[in-house]
Amino acid sequence: MGTEQFVRLEVADGIGTVRLDRPPMNALNRAIQDQLRDVALELPQRDDVAAVILYGGEKVFAAGADIKEMATLSHARMIVHSHFLTDAVELLAKVPKPVVAAITGYALGGGCEIALAADRRIIGASTKLGQPEIKLGVIPGAGGTQRLARLIGPAKTKDLVFTGRMVDAQEALRIGLVDEVVDDDKVYEAALTWARQFVGGPAQALRAAKAAIDTGLDVDLHTGLEIERQLFAELFATEDRTIGMEAFVAKARPEFEGR
Repeated sequence: MGTEQFVRLEVADGIGTVRLDRPPMNALNRAIQDQLRDVALELPQRDDVAAVILYGGEKVFAAGADIKEMATLSHARMIVHSHFLTDAVELLAKVPKPVVAAITGYALGGGCEIALAADRRIIGASTKLGQPEIKLGVIPGAGGTQRLARLIGPAKTKDLVFTGRMVDAQEALRIGLVDEVVDDDKVYEAALTWARQFVGGPAQALRAAKAAIDTGLDVDLHTGLEIERQLFAELFATEDRTIGMEAFVAKARPEFEGR
């Protein structure tokens, strides 16, 4: 598969940018899937990263899987191969830090599924998103039927998956697929603004909040409330809880340590 680097983790001022870089369309071949997985495994270990931006560059986020590569795979090989992107996206979704997707151009198929793994999605005004796999005789295979349905509901998901159509920025915002639309040249800047607010924040509480919300979506309410209660109580063992409450009582600004 070669050693060319298609995914880079660039860290500056507490923000980790996961940069997809496989011109011209950031097609998600096996190498980029493996490299995404490696970065997703690295991010939880990086104490110098408070929040994460997923970014494909100024022109395109990711226009989907590498169809030329995929078209050569037999059923037997796809049984194995199908795990690679799914596992990479799952690991991205489990990064215990705030994650925002900064989306330009197109986020289609696997590209849209990567964006769905983020906690927030910010797109440019001319961006288009979609799950066009049905037009290839297949269905989304890395979360497009599952995370999308949890985000926008089953009826809207069926419309997008059954038809394979693309949605523009305003429709994406209206149906809740994305959270913010900005000028095309302001996408990364807007994502950076959102991510910066977590630098110096209570990292353990943010980790617990994300775990409680994401895990709670997959269980019944009673179980979700118990998960929330346990995570809440566990935070009383952290230094940040002491710092935050003492600062509140003293009417001072807390200086969290992330511990």
